[in-house]
Amino acid sequence: MLNDTIAAIATGITNAGIGIIRISGDNAIAVIENIYKTIKGKKPSELESHHLYLGNIFDKDEILDEVLLSVMKAPHSYTGEDIVEINCHGGIFVCKKILKLVLDNGARLAEPGEFTKRAFLNGRMDLSRAEAVMDLISAENEFAAKNSISQLKGSVYETIVDLREKILHELAFIEAALDDPEHYDLSQYSPELLDKINSYINSIDKILAVSESGSIMKNGIRTAILGKPNAGKSSILNMLSGYERAIVTDIAGTTRDTIEESVRIGDYQLNLIDTAGIRDTEDIVEKIGVDKAIEKALEADLILFVADSSVKLDQNDRQIISLIKNCKTIVLYNKTDLDQKCSIDEILQLFEKNIPYTEFSTKSGKGLENFVDKLSETFNLQAFQLNEELVITSVRQQEELKKCRESLLLVMDGINNFMPEDVLAVDIMDAYKHLGYIIGDEVEDDLVNKIFSEFCMGK
Repeated sequence: MLNDTIAAIATGITNAGIGIIRISGDNAIAVIENIYKTIKGKKPSELESHHLYLGNIFDKDEILDEVLLSVMKAPHSYTGEDIVEINCHGGIFVCKKILKLVLDNGARLAEPGEFTKRAFLNGRMDLSRAEAVMDLISAENEFAAKNSISQLKGSVYETIVDLREKILHELAFIEAALDDPEHYDLSQYSPELLDKINSYINSIDKILAVSESGSIMKNGIRTAILGKPNAGKSSILNMLSGYERAIVTDIAGTTRDTIEESVRIGDYQLNLIDTAGIRDTEDIVEKIGVDKAIEKALEADLILFVADSSVKLDQNDRQIISLIKNCKTIVLYNKTDLDQKCSIDEILQLFEKNIPYTEFSTKSGKGLENFVDKLSETFNLQAFQLNEELVITSVRQQEELKKCRESLLLVMDGINNFMPEDVLAVDIMDAYKHLGYIIGDEVEDDLVNKIFSEFCMGK
Protein backbone atom coordinates (compact mmCIF):
# COMPACT_ATOMS: atom_id res chain seq x y z
CA MET A 1 0.00 0.00 0.00
CA LEU A 2 2.99 2.33 0.41
CA ASN A 3 3.29 2.36 -3.39
CA ASP A 4 -0.25 3.72 -3.79
CA THR A 5 -0.93 7.38 -4.34
CA ILE A 6 -3.40 8.60 -1.73
CA ALA A 7 -5.67 11.63 -1.53
CA ALA A 8 -8.07 13.22 0.93
CA ILE A 9 -9.68 16.49 1.86
CA ALA A 10 -7.33 17.89 4.54
CA THR A 11 -9.66 20.62 5.80
CA GLY A 12 -13.04 20.34 7.52
CA ILE A 13 -15.97 19.13 5.46
CA THR A 14 -17.93 22.35 5.74
CA ASN A 15 -18.57 25.53 3.80
CA ALA A 16 -15.48 27.68 4.33
CA GLY A 17 -13.24 30.22 2.63
CA ILE A 18 -10.84 27.59 1.33
CA GLY A 19 -10.55 23.83 1.20
CA ILE A 20 -7.38 21.76 0.72
CA ILE A 21 -7.11 18.47 -1.14
CA ARG A 22 -3.86 16.69 -0.34
CA ILE A 23 -2.28 14.06 -2.60
CA SER A 24 0.81 11.98 -1.74
CA GLY A 25 2.71 9.22 -3.52
CA ASP A 26 4.96 8.41 -6.46
CA ASN A 27 2.22 9.34 -8.93
CA ALA A 28 0.91 12.43 -7.12
CA ILE A 29 1.97 14.77 -9.93
CA ALA A 30 0.79 12.40 -12.69
CA VAL A 31 -2.64 12.13 -11.04
CA ILE A 32 -3.38 15.82 -11.63
CA GLU A 33 -1.45 16.22 -14.90
CA ASN A 34 -4.61 16.20 -16.99
CA ILE A 35 -6.92 18.13 -14.67
CA TYR A 36 -4.83 21.19 -13.82
CA LYS A 37 -3.09 24.00 -15.72
CA THR A 38 -1.62 27.25 -14.50
CA ILE A 39 -2.97 30.55 -15.81
CA LYS A 40 0.01 30.57 -18.19
CA GLY A 41 -0.77 27.04 -19.40
CA LYS A 42 1.88 25.06 -17.53
CA LYS A 43 1.16 21.51 -16.38
CA PRO A 44 2.05 20.20 -12.90
CA SER A 45 5.12 18.28 -14.16
CA GLU A 46 6.61 21.60 -15.29
CA LEU A 47 6.26 23.35 -11.94
CA GLU A 48 8.99 24.09 -9.41
CA SER A 49 8.84 22.46 -5.99
CA HIS A 50 7.57 24.46 -3.01
CA HIS A 51 5.95 27.26 -5.02
CA LEU A 52 2.30 28.30 -5.24
CA TYR A 53 0.76 28.54 -8.69
CA LEU A 54 -2.57 30.08 -9.65
CA GLY A 55 -4.48 27.96 -12.12
CA ASN A 56 -7.65 26.05 -12.89
CA ILE A 57 -9.00 22.59 -12.21
CA PHE A 58 -10.70 21.13 -15.28
CA ASP A 59 -13.47 18.58 -15.48
CA LYS A 60 -12.89 17.55 -19.09
CA ASP A 61 -13.06 20.89 -20.94
CA GLU A 62 -15.00 22.73 -18.26
CA ILE A 63 -13.31 24.81 -15.55
CA LEU A 64 -14.46 23.48 -12.18
CA ASP A 65 -12.62 25.94 -9.92
CA GLU A 66 -9.79 28.48 -9.82
CA VAL A 67 -7.20 27.22 -7.34
CA LEU A 68 -3.76 27.68 -5.89
CA LEU A 69 -1.62 24.57 -6.34
CA SER A 70 1.69 23.59 -4.75
CA VAL A 71 4.02 20.71 -5.57
CA MET A 72 6.42 19.46 -2.89
CA LYS A 73 8.83 16.91 -4.32
CA ALA A 74 10.33 14.02 -2.38
CA PRO A 75 12.09 13.76 -0.04
CA HIS A 76 11.45 17.34 1.10
CA SER A 77 7.80 16.97 2.03
CA TYR A 78 5.64 16.05 5.01
CA THR A 79 5.39 12.38 4.00
CA GLY A 80 8.80 12.09 2.33
CA GLU A 81 6.97 11.41 -0.96
CA ASP A 82 5.83 13.72 -3.75
CA ILE A 83 2.94 15.79 -2.42
CA VAL A 84 0.47 17.99 -4.28
CA GLU A 85 -1.89 20.29 -2.42
CA ILE A 86 -4.84 21.95 -4.13
CA ASN A 87 -6.17 25.07 -2.37
CA CYS A 88 -9.67 25.49 -3.75
CA HIS A 89 -12.76 27.41 -2.73
CA GLY A 90 -14.14 25.80 0.39
CA GLY A 91 -17.63 24.71 -0.57
CA ILE A 92 -18.47 21.12 0.29
CA PHE A 93 -19.59 20.39 -3.28
CA VAL A 94 -16.45 21.86 -4.85
CA CYS A 95 -14.05 19.99 -2.51
CA LYS A 96 -15.78 16.67 -3.06
CA LYS A 97 -15.96 17.22 -6.82
CA ILE A 98 -12.22 17.91 -7.06
CA LEU A 99 -11.44 14.93 -4.81
CA LYS A 100 -13.52 12.68 -7.07
CA LEU A 101 -11.55 13.91 -10.11
CA VAL A 102 -8.30 13.10 -8.31
CA LEU A 103 -9.54 9.61 -7.40
CA ASP A 104 -10.79 9.01 -10.95
CA ASN A 105 -7.30 9.84 -12.22
CA GLY A 106 -5.46 7.18 -10.25
CA ALA A 107 -5.34 8.04 -6.56
CA ARG A 108 -7.16 6.17 -3.81
CA LEU A 109 -8.87 7.64 -0.76
CA ALA A 110 -6.46 7.91 2.17
CA GLU A 111 -7.18 6.17 5.43
CA PRO A 112 -7.37 8.22 8.66
CA GLY A 113 -3.86 9.35 9.61
CA GLU A 114 -2.25 7.78 6.55
CA PHE A 115 -0.26 10.87 5.54
CA THR A 116 1.38 11.01 8.99
CA LYS A 117 1.75 7.23 8.99
CA ARG A 118 3.73 7.48 5.76
CA ALA A 119 5.86 10.23 7.29
CA PHE A 120 6.69 7.81 10.13
CA LEU A 121 7.31 4.80 7.88
CA ASN A 122 9.48 6.91 5.56
CA GLY A 123 11.61 8.10 8.47
CA ARG A 124 10.42 11.72 8.40
CA MET A 125 9.42 11.54 12.08
CA ASP A 126 9.53 9.12 14.98
CA LEU A 127 6.41 7.71 16.60
CA SER A 128 6.41 10.18 19.50
CA ARG A 129 6.42 13.10 17.05
CA ALA A 130 3.63 11.47 15.02
CA GLU A 131 1.45 11.17 18.13
CA ALA A 132 2.24 14.80 18.97
CA VAL A 133 0.69 15.80 15.62
CA MET A 134 -2.69 14.43 16.66
CA ASP A 135 -2.31 15.88 20.16
CA LEU A 136 -1.76 19.31 18.63
CA ILE A 137 -4.85 18.97 16.44
CA SER A 138 -7.00 17.95 19.40
CA ALA A 139 -5.45 20.39 21.92
CA GLU A 140 -8.11 22.17 23.98
CA ASN A 141 -5.91 24.49 26.02
CA GLU A 142 -2.64 26.43 25.85
CA PHE A 143 -0.63 23.87 27.81
CA ALA A 144 -1.70 20.98 25.55
CA ALA A 145 -0.77 22.99 22.44
CA LYS A 146 2.63 24.08 23.80
CA ASN A 147 3.47 20.59 25.00
CA SER A 148 2.56 19.10 21.61
CA ILE A 149 4.81 21.63 19.88
CA SER A 150 7.65 20.69 22.26
CA GLN A 151 7.18 17.01 21.38
CA LEU A 152 7.05 17.83 17.67
CA LYS A 153 10.45 19.48 18.09
CA GLY A 154 11.74 16.23 19.58
CA SER A 155 11.64 16.62 23.38
CA VAL A 156 10.40 13.06 23.94
CA TYR A 157 12.57 11.58 21.18
CA GLU A 158 15.80 13.17 22.44
CA THR A 159 15.20 12.11 26.05
CA ILE A 160 14.32 8.54 25.13
CA VAL A 161 17.22 8.17 22.69
CA ASP A 162 19.67 9.45 25.32
CA LEU A 163 18.42 6.93 27.90
CA ARG A 164 18.43 4.12 25.32
CA GLU A 165 22.04 4.84 24.39
CA LYS A 166 23.10 4.63 28.03
CA ILE A 167 21.29 1.31 28.48
CA LEU A 168 22.70 -0.02 25.20
CA HIS A 169 26.22 0.87 26.31
CA GLU A 170 25.83 -1.35 29.39
CA LEU A 171 24.33 -4.13 27.31
CA ALA A 172 27.21 -3.93 24.81
CA PHE A 173 29.78 -4.01 27.62
CA ILE A 174 28.25 -7.17 29.12
CA GLU A 175 28.11 -8.89 25.71
CA ALA A 176 31.72 -7.92 24.96
CA ALA A 177 32.90 -9.18 28.36
CA LEU A 178 31.11 -12.49 27.92
CA ASP A 179 32.67 -12.93 24.47
CA ASP A 180 36.16 -11.74 25.47
CA PRO A 181 36.70 -12.23 29.23
CA GLU A 182 40.48 -11.78 28.88
CA HIS A 183 40.15 -8.10 27.99
CA TYR A 184 36.96 -7.15 29.87
CA ASP A 185 36.75 -7.67 33.63
CA LEU A 186 33.27 -8.10 35.16
CA SER A 187 34.42 -8.82 38.70
CA GLN A 188 33.79 -5.23 39.94
CA TYR A 189 31.10 -4.37 37.43
CA SER A 190 27.94 -5.16 39.45
CA PRO A 191 28.19 -2.27 41.98
CA GLU A 192 28.87 0.17 39.13
CA LEU A 193 25.91 -1.19 37.12
CA LEU A 194 23.67 -1.00 40.19
CA ASP A 195 24.39 2.73 40.56
CA LYS A 196 23.69 3.37 36.88
CA ILE A 197 20.45 1.39 36.85
CA ASN A 198 19.31 3.26 39.95
CA SER A 199 19.98 6.59 38.23
CA TYR A 200 17.99 5.47 35.16
CA ILE A 201 15.04 4.51 37.39
CA ASN A 202 15.23 7.88 39.15
CA SER A 203 15.13 9.65 35.77
CA ILE A 204 12.05 7.66 34.74
CA ASP A 205 10.36 8.33 38.09
CA LYS A 206 10.92 12.05 37.63
CA ILE A 207 9.39 11.97 34.14
CA LEU A 208 6.38 9.95 35.31
CA ALA A 209 5.76 12.24 38.29
CA VAL A 210 5.75 15.36 36.10
CA SER A 211 3.71 13.61 33.42
CA GLU A 212 0.87 12.85 35.84
CA SER A 213 0.33 16.59 36.29
CA GLY A 214 0.81 17.04 32.55
CA SER A 215 -1.98 14.60 31.77
CA ILE A 216 -4.27 16.56 34.08
CA MET A 217 -3.33 19.82 32.36
CA LYS A 218 -3.94 18.29 28.94
CA ASN A 219 -7.05 16.21 29.55
CA GLY A 220 -8.66 17.99 32.48
CA ILE A 221 -9.29 16.95 36.09
CA ARG A 222 -11.71 14.03 36.42
CA THR A 223 -13.93 15.40 39.16
CA ALA A 224 -16.68 13.46 40.94
CA ILE A 225 -19.32 15.45 42.85
CA LEU A 226 -20.33 13.38 45.89
CA GLY A 227 -22.76 13.90 48.74
CA LYS A 228 -25.93 12.57 50.29
CA PRO A 229 -29.32 13.23 48.61
CA ASN A 230 -30.40 16.90 48.54
CA ALA A 231 -26.96 18.17 49.54
CA GLY A 232 -26.98 20.40 46.45
CA LYS A 233 -24.75 18.44 44.07
CA SER A 234 -26.82 19.12 40.95
CA SER A 235 -27.13 22.80 41.84
CA ILE A 236 -23.35 23.00 42.07
CA LEU A 237 -22.99 21.24 38.71
CA ASN A 238 -25.39 23.80 37.18
CA MET A 239 -23.52 26.68 38.81
CA LEU A 240 -20.13 25.51 37.53
CA SER A 241 -21.56 24.74 34.08
CA GLY A 242 -23.30 28.09 33.76
CA TYR A 243 -26.66 26.59 32.78
CA GLU A 244 -29.33 24.13 33.96
CA ARG A 245 -27.46 20.92 33.15
CA ALA A 246 -29.15 18.80 35.84
CA ILE A 247 -32.70 18.64 37.22
CA VAL A 248 -32.93 20.19 40.68
CA THR A 249 -35.85 19.38 43.03
CA ASP A 250 -36.47 19.06 46.76
CA ILE A 251 -37.20 15.37 46.27
CA ALA A 252 -34.36 13.16 47.55
CA GLY A 253 -32.92 10.78 44.95
CA THR A 254 -33.77 12.87 41.86
CA THR A 255 -30.40 12.06 40.27
CA ARG A 256 -30.33 8.32 39.51
CA ASP A 257 -27.51 8.14 36.94
CA THR A 258 -24.24 10.02 36.45
CA ILE A 259 -24.32 13.33 34.55
CA GLU A 260 -21.06 14.46 32.92
CA GLU A 261 -20.02 17.94 31.83
CA SER A 262 -16.65 19.56 30.99
CA VAL A 263 -16.19 23.13 32.23
CA ARG A 264 -13.37 25.64 32.51
CA ILE A 265 -12.89 27.17 35.97
CA GLY A 266 -10.14 29.78 35.85
CA ASP A 267 -7.13 28.06 34.23
CA TYR A 268 -8.50 24.58 34.91
CA GLN A 269 -10.63 22.18 32.93
CA LEU A 270 -12.88 20.07 35.15
CA ASN A 271 -14.50 16.97 33.70
CA LEU A 272 -17.39 16.99 36.17
CA ILE A 273 -19.43 13.92 37.08
CA ASP A 274 -22.60 14.58 39.07
CA THR A 275 -23.57 11.40 40.88
CA ALA A 276 -26.57 9.97 42.67
CA GLY A 277 -26.87 10.90 46.34
CA ILE A 278 -25.20 8.23 48.44
CA ARG A 279 -27.47 6.63 51.02
CA ASP A 280 -28.83 3.22 52.00
CA THR A 281 -31.89 2.58 49.84
CA GLU A 282 -34.26 -0.26 48.91
CA ASP A 283 -34.99 1.31 45.52
CA ILE A 284 -33.23 -0.94 42.98
CA VAL A 285 -32.68 1.80 40.39
CA GLU A 286 -31.40 4.29 42.96
CA LYS A 287 -29.09 1.62 44.43
CA ILE A 288 -27.52 1.11 40.98
CA GLY A 289 -26.94 4.88 40.84
CA VAL A 290 -25.33 4.85 44.30
CA ASP A 291 -23.01 1.98 43.32
CA LYS A 292 -22.03 3.85 40.16
CA ALA A 293 -21.38 7.02 42.19
CA ILE A 294 -18.95 5.14 44.43
CA GLU A 295 -17.24 3.57 41.40
CA LYS A 296 -16.78 6.97 39.71
CA ALA A 297 -15.45 8.50 42.92
CA LEU A 298 -12.70 5.92 43.25
CA GLU A 299 -11.63 6.52 39.61
CA ALA A 300 -11.58 10.33 39.88
CA ASP A 301 -8.57 12.66 40.18
CA LEU A 302 -10.58 14.87 42.54
CA ILE A 303 -13.69 14.54 44.67
CA LEU A 304 -15.92 17.48 45.52
CA PHE A 305 -17.67 16.43 48.72
CA VAL A 306 -20.86 18.49 49.04
CA ALA A 307 -21.82 18.91 52.68
CA ASP A 308 -25.25 20.37 53.45
CA SER A 309 -24.70 22.93 56.24
CA SER A 310 -28.47 23.33 56.79
CA VAL A 311 -28.94 19.83 58.25
CA LYS A 312 -27.11 17.83 60.89
CA LEU A 313 -24.43 15.34 59.95
CA ASP A 314 -25.83 11.83 59.62
CA GLN A 315 -24.72 8.30 58.86
CA ASN A 316 -24.79 8.96 55.11
CA ASP A 317 -22.21 11.74 55.51
CA ARG A 318 -20.01 9.54 57.66
CA GLN A 319 -20.27 6.67 55.17
CA ILE A 320 -19.18 8.90 52.28
CA ILE A 321 -16.27 10.40 54.21
CA SER A 322 -15.05 6.93 55.22
CA LEU A 323 -15.02 5.99 51.52
CA ILE A 324 -13.11 9.05 50.32
CA LYS A 325 -10.85 10.00 53.24
CA ASN A 326 -7.78 8.73 51.33
CA CYS A 327 -8.77 10.46 48.08
CA LYS A 328 -7.85 13.95 46.89
CA THR A 329 -10.85 15.93 48.11
CA ILE A 330 -12.18 19.47 48.39
CA VAL A 331 -15.13 19.98 50.76
CA LEU A 332 -17.88 22.25 49.46
CA TYR A 333 -19.65 23.52 52.59
CA ASN A 334 -22.95 24.23 50.86
CA LYS A 335 -26.18 26.16 51.53
CA THR A 336 -24.43 28.74 53.71
CA ASP A 337 -27.27 31.20 52.95
CA LEU A 338 -29.50 29.06 55.25
CA ASP A 339 -29.41 28.49 59.01
CA GLN A 340 -26.45 26.23 59.73
CA LYS A 341 -27.10 23.00 61.64
CA CYS A 342 -23.57 21.58 61.41
CA SER A 343 -20.21 23.36 61.46
CA ILE A 344 -17.38 22.98 58.98
CA ASP A 345 -15.16 21.84 61.87
CA GLU A 346 -17.45 18.87 62.55
CA ILE A 347 -17.08 17.78 58.93
CA LEU A 348 -13.31 18.29 58.70
CA GLN A 349 -12.71 16.32 61.91
CA LEU A 350 -14.15 13.21 60.27
CA PHE A 351 -11.41 13.28 57.60
CA GLU A 352 -8.72 13.07 60.33
CA LYS A 353 -6.36 15.24 58.24
CA ASN A 354 -6.20 18.70 56.71
CA ILE A 355 -8.72 19.00 53.88
CA PRO A 356 -9.25 22.16 51.78
CA TYR A 357 -12.78 23.54 51.89
CA THR A 358 -14.89 26.31 50.40
CA GLU A 359 -18.08 27.85 51.78
CA PHE A 360 -20.66 27.67 48.99
CA SER A 361 -24.04 29.11 48.17
CA THR A 362 -25.45 28.34 44.74
CA LYS A 363 -28.18 30.97 45.24
CA SER A 364 -25.77 33.87 45.79
CA GLY A 365 -22.83 32.46 43.83
CA LYS A 366 -20.64 32.61 46.92
CA GLY A 367 -17.51 30.46 46.96
CA LEU A 368 -16.49 30.20 43.30
CA GLU A 369 -13.43 32.44 43.55
CA ASN A 370 -12.20 30.69 46.68
CA PHE A 371 -12.85 27.33 45.00
CA VAL A 372 -10.38 28.24 42.21
CA ASP A 373 -7.75 29.03 44.86
CA LYS A 374 -8.33 25.63 46.49
CA LEU A 375 -7.94 23.92 43.12
CA SER A 376 -4.62 25.67 42.65
CA GLU A 377 -3.43 24.60 46.09
CA THR A 378 -4.53 21.00 45.54
CA PHE A 379 -2.85 20.47 42.18
CA ASN A 380 -0.16 23.20 42.25
CA LEU A 381 -0.56 23.56 38.49
CA GLN A 382 0.62 27.17 38.37
CA ALA A 383 4.09 26.08 39.48
CA PHE A 384 3.88 23.16 37.07
CA GLN A 385 3.19 25.45 34.10
CA LEU A 386 6.44 27.34 34.80
CA ASN A 387 8.39 24.07 34.72
CA GLU A 388 10.35 23.36 31.53
CA GLU A 389 10.81 19.64 32.20
CA LEU A 390 9.75 16.94 29.75
CA VAL A 391 6.06 16.10 30.00
CA ILE A 392 4.79 12.86 28.44
CA THR A 393 1.01 13.02 28.20
CA SER A 394 0.46 9.94 26.01
CA VAL A 395 -0.92 7.06 28.10
CA ARG A 396 0.72 4.59 25.71
CA GLN A 397 4.13 6.21 26.16
CA GLN A 398 3.71 6.38 29.94
CA GLU A 399 2.87 2.65 30.05
CA GLU A 400 6.02 1.79 28.08
CA LEU A 401 8.09 3.90 30.48
CA LYS A 402 6.57 2.00 33.40
CA LYS A 403 7.40 -1.33 31.73
CA CYS A 404 10.97 -0.13 31.16
CA ARG A 405 11.16 0.76 34.85
CA GLU A 406 9.89 -2.71 35.82
CA SER A 407 12.61 -4.33 33.70
CA LEU A 408 15.27 -2.14 35.31
CA LEU A 409 13.99 -3.11 38.77
CA LEU A 410 14.44 -6.76 37.76
CA VAL A 411 18.04 -5.94 36.85
CA MET A 412 18.57 -4.45 40.33
CA ASP A 413 17.02 -7.53 41.95
CA GLY A 414 19.29 -9.72 39.84
CA ILE A 415 22.40 -7.80 40.92
CA ASN A 416 21.40 -7.96 44.59
CA ASN A 417 20.82 -11.72 44.23
CA PHE A 418 24.23 -12.24 42.51
CA MET A 419 22.71 -13.36 39.20
CA PRO A 420 25.19 -13.86 36.33
CA GLU A 421 25.60 -11.04 33.81
CA ASP A 422 24.05 -12.98 30.91
CA VAL A 423 20.81 -13.21 32.92
CA LEU A 424 20.94 -9.47 33.71
CA ALA A 425 21.38 -8.79 30.00
CA VAL A 426 17.92 -10.23 29.25
CA ASP A 427 16.15 -7.67 31.46
CA ILE A 428 18.41 -4.85 30.25
CA MET A 429 17.40 -5.70 26.68
CA ASP A 430 13.72 -5.66 27.67
CA ALA A 431 14.16 -2.16 29.14
CA TYR A 432 15.84 -1.06 25.91
CA LYS A 433 13.00 -2.47 23.82
CA HIS A 434 10.24 -0.77 25.83
CA LEU A 435 11.91 2.59 25.27
CA GLY A 436 12.07 1.72 21.58
CA TYR A 437 8.30 1.23 21.52
CA ILE A 438 7.89 4.89 22.54
CA ILE A 439 9.74 6.28 19.53
CA GLY A 440 8.85 3.48 17.12
CA ASP A 441 12.22 1.74 16.77
CA GLU A 442 10.71 -1.42 18.27
CA VAL A 443 7.08 -1.56 17.23
CA GLU A 444 4.63 -4.01 15.67
CA ASP A 445 2.48 -3.30 12.64
CA ASP A 446 -0.78 -3.78 14.56
CA LEU A 447 0.19 -1.07 17.05
CA VAL A 448 1.18 1.33 14.26
CA ASN A 449 -2.15 0.75 12.51
CA LYS A 450 -4.08 1.30 15.75
CA ILE A 451 -2.28 4.57 16.56
CA PHE A 452 -2.84 6.11 13.15
CA SER A 453 -6.44 4.88 12.84
CA GLU A 454 -7.28 7.35 15.62
CA PHE A 455 -6.11 10.32 13.52
CA CYS A 456 -8.47 12.55 11.61
CA MET A 457 -8.94 12.10 7.87
CA GLY A 458 -6.48 13.98 5.67
CA LYS A 459 -3.67 14.23 8.24
